[in-house]
Amino acid sequence: MTKKVLILNGSPRRNGNTAMLVEQFVKGVQDAGNEAERFDVALMDIASCRGCLGGGNDPASPCVQKDDMDAVYAAYLKADVIALASPVYCWSITAQLKATLDRLFALMEAGMKAGAAAPAPQPKSSVLIMPAEDASYRNFAPVVTYYEALAARMGWLDAGRVLVGGMYLAGDIAGSPALDEAYQLGASL
Repeated sequence: MTKKVLILNGSPRRNGNTAMLVEQFVKGVQDAGNEAERFDVALMDIASCRGCLGGGNDPASPCVQKDDMDAVYAAYLKADVIALASPVYCWSITAQLKATLDRLFALMEAGMKAGAAAPAPQPKSSVLIMPAEDASYRNFAPVVTYYEALAARMGWLDAGRVLVGGMYLAGDIAGSPALDEAYQLGASL
């Protein structure tokens, strides 16, 4: 059965290290016969969550804010796998990816409004793809903790991670074994 893989790339660099990892991941997904849909969320019009608690009335467009997030919602609802890609920015994901993930709360609101009689959504798998300047565990630990908590809350099953340090300037990742890791992760789904 063909899987649908949604990639949320939070990097603002069109041709940076994250983009190169994502390209290899997508190639692996497609070579395995699956479908990939990529959103470069840092280049989209996605506002941050207002915390209004007014979402969830329309599962197809659950947030009261109307922006490019509606395309993400549509892809999310169809996806079997969610891939989060971001460089490490100040021991976290980029603000653009965080805003996108915060806006997924409107889908949770839709589930809460549907009530207990609503069928449970099919579980999704998730992956984390992340380059960083610092290769230490301490550098990645806050993001890994966030990712694991988010996955638990969203009901995602972790399908793998590519965390690679020593990547600062755009293109530093060229020739890195992490590119093959990203490809293999995509192909393994």
